[in-house]
Amino acid sequence: MHRSRILPALALAFLAFFAPHAHAAGTLRYGMQDEPDALDPAQSGTYSGRVVFAAMCDKLIDTSPAMQFVPQLATAWRWSADGLALTLTLRAGVHFQDGTIFDAAAVETNLERYLHAPYSLRKAELGPLTGITVIDPHTIRLTLAHPYAPLIAVLADRAGMMLSPAALARAGKAIALHPVCAGPFQFVERVAEDHITLERFGGYWNAKAIHLDRIIYRMIPNAAVRLENLEAGSLDIIEQVPPPDIAGMLRHHDLKLISSPALAYATISFNLANGKAADTPLGQDPRVRRALALAIDRSALNQVVFSGRFIPNNQTEVPHSTYWDPAFPVPPADIGAARKLLAEAGHPSIAFTLLTDNTPTDQEVGQVLQSMAGAAGFKITLQPMQATAEVSAARAGTYQAALVFWSGRSDPDFNLSIWLACNGFLNWGHDCSKPFDQLLAAARTSTDIAARQALYRKVVTSYLQDVPHLFLYNLRWLWGATTRLNGYTPQPDGLFRPQGVSLSP
Repeated sequence: MHRSRILPALALAFLAFFAPHAHAAGTLRYGMQDEPDALDPAQSGTYSGRVVFAAMCDKLIDTSPAMQFVPQLATAWRWSADGLALTLTLRAGVHFQDGTIFDAAAVETNLERYLHAPYSLRKAELGPLTGITVIDPHTIRLTLAHPYAPLIAVLADRAGMMLSPAALARAGKAIALHPVCAGPFQFVERVAEDHITLERFGGYWNAKAIHLDRIIYRMIPNAAVRLENLEAGSLDIIEQVPPPDIAGMLRHHDLKLISSPALAYATISFNLANGKAADTPLGQDPRVRRALALAIDRSALNQVVFSGRFIPNNQTEVPHSTYWDPAFPVPPADIGAARKLLAEAGHPSIAFTLLTDNTPTDQEVGQVLQSMAGAAGFKITLQPMQATAEVSAARAGTYQAALVFWSGRSDPDFNLSIWLACNGFLNWGHDCSKPFDQLLAAARTSTDIAARQALYRKVVTSYLQDVPHLFLYNLRWLWGATTRLNGYTPQPDGLFRPQGVSLSP
């Protein structure tokens, strides 16, 4: 056969392979609260960015609705006996959205970038990784300086998202302007503070699970406006429906509520050692912080602000999950005990300022906390701030206490160490206990669930005694959606996965 005939035949075969499947139909319009930052897993630090990545960039490992680790681009993985190596078997027949083949060399390129690119925010997550060995096109081994159980969770997040090596070679850091991944939807356009459009990738390895043509993410910060757009039919699904608005939304018979317990939680960060603002009884005496904890009725807070839809909690892990400690259930408020503890500390009345985000919900949470704590002798001044300003004040140490949120992760280390380890990147209060750090380190190095549970129970005992943070509740992810939306399975990480989702005519 002549070469001139071979090339057109190959081109037709390639187009047929990547052609849209006839059963896919519809554009999904998704109402988001926040604008994502850089659309590059190496540079991204926002939760909203993870929402978009869930449709665009498959990971080596994913999580199930039960928060178990499940295959995605890797079909299997195994630890070495000494816990110093993780070997992954990679899925065959996968292509990136530019047609580049996904293989072990592509994984190596991505992990090396996450580890070494000057702009990468993933370096700390992959810190113990010292070697990457391509065994064959579908097998890769990762070597560690020391055992590191959270690596599985790392590969199930942004550091496990694979981008086309060819696209990375061309674009470098500018890949954020037009990311090229191996997920079901490929990037089309972005209009800042307005929308991001993705289009179905016909060459997706799991194409039979994709029933939509397009996803348009519209950024609408105001929850009331998002809901109005949903009710008017301008959106098909919206995130973060305020609990008090749910009853009104459901009066529209063409709308429904989709919900899931969330890994995300709210906590109060205390300044214990970060500058002059820490030199207060609140910052220096754990009895004062324990008294404040005793004054808070978490169940009442949930009822008043969230119509009972959130999950009262005093730990970093979701109640009754693997690493939640049943020995410390959520306690009721005890104003008498709080007053007694303050008196023992020599401070029957304590005044401090609590920073909050300037959203209506956060201000309402602050007001309820202010009222509850007031009954025990605390005088709380609320200082609402724009979110980035609040974070800046906390980092600078110009705060006494701050109401903050964490989106949550599937491994307990990432829900704890960020705030409470001596070098935690969100340890704004500069709390530092070497014995506590040793407990965290020991828990990281064990891949045995029972052993990790025992260590994390010691961790819980410690932070409930010292109270460097006061954990308040887990959120519940609340989506409002048209009843035309079918097949969406919510997960505790709150990420919208499009597999299986369809829209009725």
